[in-house]
Amino acid sequence: MDGLLIRGGTVVNADCARRADVLCAQGVIVDVGENLQAPAGARVLDAGGQLVLPGGIDPHTHMQLPFMGTVAVDDFYSGTAAGLAGGTTCIIDFVIPDPKEPLLAAYRKWRGWAEKAAADYGFHVAVTWWSEQVRADMGTLVEQEGVNSFKHFMAYKNAIMADDETLVNSFRRALELGAMPTVHAENGELVFQLQKQIMEQGISGPEGHPLSRPPAVEAEAAQRAIAIADVLQVPLYVVHVSCAESAEAIARARARGQRVFGEVLAGHLVIDESVYRNPDFAAAAAHVMSPPFREKRHQEALWRSLQAGSLQTTATDHCTFCAPQKGAGRDDFRKIPNGCGGVEERMMVIWDAGVNTGRLTSSEFVAVTSANAARIFNIYPRKGVIAAGSDADLVLWDPEATRTLSAKAQRSRVDYNVFEGRTVTGVPTHTVSQGKVVYARGDLRAERGAGRYVKRPPFAPVFAALGRKARLARPTAVMR
Repeated sequence: MDGLLIRGGTVVNADCARRADVLCAQGVIVDVGENLQAPAGARVLDAGGQLVLPGGIDPHTHMQLPFMGTVAVDDFYSGTAAGLAGGTTCIIDFVIPDPKEPLLAAYRKWRGWAEKAAADYGFHVAVTWWSEQVRADMGTLVEQEGVNSFKHFMAYKNAIMADDETLVNSFRRALELGAMPTVHAENGELVFQLQKQIMEQGISGPEGHPLSRPPAVEAEAAQRAIAIADVLQVPLYVVHVSCAESAEAIARARARGQRVFGEVLAGHLVIDESVYRNPDFAAAAAHVMSPPFREKRHQEALWRSLQAGSLQTTATDHCTFCAPQKGAGRDDFRKIPNGCGGVEERMMVIWDAGVNTGRLTSSEFVAVTSANAARIFNIYPRKGVIAAGSDADLVLWDPEATRTLSAKAQRSRVDYNVFEGRTVTGVPTHTVSQGKVVYARGDLRAERGAGRYVKRPPFAPVFAALGRKARLARPTAVMR
């Protein structure tokens, strides 16, 4: 029998931590317990003095994304390989149809691009327009293709922005199908008008980016999406919450009993808006993403929301553009392709800034880096937990080891690192994907095409009977 026995470590799940060995075979965890014996032919990996964690799940990436006239430099191979080096064994990426492009056509295009992935992956699908064809395609995606979440951009006017009519139609359809609507919450009209105003004032550099997207712009859109979801009684997931005002809107909704979930990016937890005032255009432009990095006061509010449970997941919005691509906006910040990296660094940054500071326990770290995403998007316990029958996606974590994050050392193809020079304590020594060691103390063994598409079942489908009020039809399979 071939297989892998991880011996001598402390297994950390979202609910507990205990000394245990982990036996894996044929890509799944066979047993978790003390003093397990290695079958003949199995490899033994010594985890003495280390933690054994579920492989990280990044629920927000954009590999190979065509955007703002260019294409992200990390494709599904390089991006997932970088993730494996940082302990992330599964991503959920985004299919983003062009306006009027059929959802299924866009989905099939992204599935083709993802065949080279080195780690497991799934997809959210964006609804960028509305028609009866979109309605039908949503049904096919849920019922046949294993998609259970749909993305809505409330920003990017004249491109992929969804208006309120589209939001209502799509949210209602998601409710029927047992799927989760997700939103990028920024008021697209306000952003558009503020961008024009700031350019007219002669501010054309990267410092204009955060000025055109103040916290109120995000908070308004978050509250509007929450209100629409409340009226329709559908769960809602708000991506990359970056400011106190949005986090507070989510917390208020949850206190009322509404099923609203929030995601925060590793970058928003540790980077502030001073990066946009760097006189070096390339360095400042490298940090242009939406929502932008905020004043420092927002970081503590986001940490408190993560600790309190009103924000449940951490992600990266990994979408990488090199300096020449960012240079398209040298004279007009509106033309700088939006996106940063982080899929390799996320878990290290959150451990260092979260666990090492006492903000998070090791089990809470597991919750916000894997288990909660698995539960919210309905792939738990296949992912997000170390238990018999779960996928053998594991990370050996040395809480005492250090690493200095830099563009020179990263696996991403991009030419900068937004965490440049940050020294973290707590790093992965080994990553196991599908029962195979794919990263070992600096040796990345990622295999092109080894990643599997992970279907995500719908939540208990809700089909409101004719004449029944939508308020009575609420999915119940989603975690609170």
